[in-house]
Amino acid sequence: MNNLIVYCEIEDGIIADVSLELLTKGRTLANKLNCKLEALVIGHKLDGIEKQIFPYGADTIYLADDKRLYPYTSMPHTSVLVNLFKEIKPQICLMGATSIGRDLGPRVSSSLHSGLTADCTSLEIGSHEDKKERKNYENLLYQIRPAFGGNIVATIVNPECRPQMATVREGVMKKEIVSPSYKGEIIKLDISKYISDTDFVVEVIERQIEKSKVNIKGAPIIVAGGYGVGSKENFKLLYDLAATIGGEVGASRAAVDAGFAEHERQIGQTGVTVRPKLYIACGISGQIQHIAGMQDSSMIIAINNDPNAPINTIADYVITGTVEDILPKMIKYYKKNSK
Repeated sequence: MNNLIVYCEIEDGIIADVSLELLTKGRTLANKLNCKLEALVIGHKLDGIEKQIFPYGADTIYLADDKRLYPYTSMPHTSVLVNLFKEIKPQICLMGATSIGRDLGPRVSSSLHSGLTADCTSLEIGSHEDKKERKNYENLLYQIRPAFGGNIVATIVNPECRPQMATVREGVMKKEIVSPSYKGEIIKLDISKYISDTDFVVEVIERQIEKSKVNIKGAPIIVAGGYGVGSKENFKLLYDLAATIGGEVGASRAAVDAGFAEHERQIGQTGVTVRPKLYIACGISGQIQHIAGMQDSSMIIAINNDPNAPINTIADYVITGTVEDILPKMIKYYKKNSK
C-alpha cells in the first residue's frame, strides 16, 4: 500500500529513456518515503522486460500483457491504470511528459479525482502547513515547475487526493543504474479484471514513425543560438562552428519563434533538456526557461554583446562581443589547430 509507481513507456520492446530517468528519481524519493518503488508496463510480448527495469531499483513490476494493448490507445491503458490504482492505492505516480503521458495522465487523474502537475523540472519530498485548516502534512511530493512564462518557479503540493501525479520531460532527470543485479517481484496482471471489450472501440490500423534526424540530446558538444544571433543567415556561422568541432546546433525558443532554426533544435523548458560536455551559447540572454534545459552542461561558454546577460552568471567562460565578430575567429582557430 501507498508505494510510488512509475508508468513505463515501451516501444519495440525497449523501455523509454524518460521512464528509466523517472525510475532513477523514483528510487531516491521512495528511499526518503521508506516505501517500495514499483513499475507498470503495459504492452505485448513483455517476457524479459524486467531486465531493463530492475537495475534501476524497482521492487515490484506489474505487467499487463495482451496483444490488444500494443500499440498504445487511450481507453484500455487508462482502464488498467485506474483499476490497478484503485486496488494498490499508490501515493505517487510518475510518467513521462510525452505524447502518451500527456494523453494518459489527465485521463487517469480525472477518473481518480487526483491532482496532476505537468512538465515538472524537479521532484522532492517535504512537509506542508495549511494555516487555514490548521493542518500539517508530512512526506508530500513537491511538484516543482516554472510558471507564468518562467518568471516564477512554482512548488505545487497535493495534500489530500491520491495518487499525487506528475509528468516530467525526457532529459530533465538523470538516468542511473542502482545495481545490475538488483531484483524484485514480478506481478502479471489478469487483464480481464482491468479492461473490458468496450475499451477497444478504437483500433490502430497503421503506424508511421519517422525518427528525428537531429540528435541534440546525445550530442557531446552543442553550439546554441538565441534571438541575439540576429538572423537565419547568421545562424549559418553556428552550423559552421558545430561542423568544425564535431557538435550539434541548438536554439532558444526566441530563435525558433523568429524562424532562425527548426523546433526540433529547441532547448529549454518547452524544448529538450541537454547535458553536453561543452555548451556554447551564442546570443542567448539566459531566461530561466532556457537555463532549465542546459544548466547541467559540464562546461558553458557564453558569447554575448551584453556583459550583464543572465546566462553569464552560470557560464564558465564569458566572451563579450557579437556573434559575427567572435564565431569566424573561433572557426578559423579550430580549423587551424584541430587534427
